Amino acid sequence: MTNSLDIHRIAFVQAGWHADLLDGARDAFQTRMTELGVPAACIRHFDVPGAFEIPLFARRLAQSGEYDAIVGAAFVVDGGIYRHEFVAQAVVDGLMRVQLDTDVPVFSMSLTPHRFHGHDEHYAFFDEHLRHKGREVADACVGMLLALANLASPCATGGSPT
Repeated sequence: MTNSLDIHRIAFVQAGWHADLLDGARDAFQTRMTELGVPAACIRHFDVPGAFEIPLFARRLAQSGEYDAIVGAAFVVDGGIYRHEFVAQAVVDGLMRVQLDTDVPVFSMSLTPHRFHGHDEHYAFFDEHLRHKGREVADACVGMLLALANLASPCATGGSPT
């Protein structure tokens, strides 16, 4: 596999709900991407009102042709009014559809805890957990971009030119 990564731009789309926790994930993503050789100037951050808005925004970004990959970040919790799992599933399904319809890799960092309370102990746990997920999604993003670049290179994959 080649280690060359020609990146134009990566988009990180973040829901506004629980921004205090998601900001840490975004920062961890940014730091890890830099460690992996992606210049900070190649990463653009966008804020949307909530998780449900991420797939449409991701689709618009993908259709622009300006982004090599898109990350959607949300923290969907049970607010007691509706089933948060349905919202999270709709977001993940929407992001998958964007990826398959546009051929632009789209990554989900849409997390849905079983229980979340704003107490210090829960907050600290999820702050660290989301930072970890930010690093993981950076690894996945770069890994997939390298895999796709390798797929496009017949010599690197052992295939023969036609």
